[in-house]
Amino acid sequence: MSMDKLLNQIMQCQLCQDKLPLPPKPILQISEHSKILIAGQAPGIATHHKGIPFDDKSGDRLRHWLGVNKNQFYDKNLFAIVPMGFCYPGKGKSGDLAPLTQCADTWHRSLLAKLTQVELTIIIGKYASKFHLQSDDSITDLTQRWQTLLTKNMIVLPHPSPRNNIWLKRNPWFENEVIPQLQMRVQGIIK
Repeated sequence: MSMDKLLNQIMQCQLCQDKLPLPPKPILQISEHSKILIAGQAPGIATHHKGIPFDDKSGDRLRHWLGVNKNQFYDKNLFAIVPMGFCYPGKGKSGDLAPLTQCADTWHRSLLAKLTQVELTIIIGKYASKFHLQSDDSITDLTQRWQTLLTKNMIVLPHPSPRNNIWLKRNPWFENEVIPQLQMRVQGIIK
C-alpha cells in the first residue's frame, strides 16, 4: 500500500471514536523521505484544535532542544512526527490521559515500515519508549543512556512540556550534555 493510501486510511480512522472525548482527528506529519522520526505520546487539546503537532510551548522547547526553526521542523521531508496515539485522548487527573493503544496496534508497524530514510529516532515519553525500545525503564534512566542509544540512531527525551521544569532543574546534565550532542546530530542530518 502506498504512503498516500495509508495516510488517507489513518485520516479517516474511527476505531476509537467511542473512547475519545472529542471527534477523532488524527494528527501526524510524515513523508517517505523523512530523515528524523519524532515518536511522541498523543496530541494535547491545543494540538487537537489547531491540527498542528507541537505548535505550543512544548513545541517551542522541543525545537530549541533540536536546534531547528519552525520551517525546518514542519518540513515533513526532514521530520516525521508520529505520536503513539493520533488523537487527543482526553484529560486525566494530572495531565492528559495515556494514548489509546489502537493506533499503535493498527497503524504503526505499516507506517514505520515506510520510513526507510530515517537516520535518527527521537523518542519522547514513556509510552513511546515502551513501544520503540520495549522498555519499562524510567525516562530518566533511558535519557541517561543517550550515548549508547545514539550509536543505534535513537535518543530518549523527557516530554518538553513546561510540566517537566522540575525534572529539568533536577537533571542539569540533560541540557548541558545531551542537548548539544542532539543538536549536532540533527544539524548533521538536515544539512
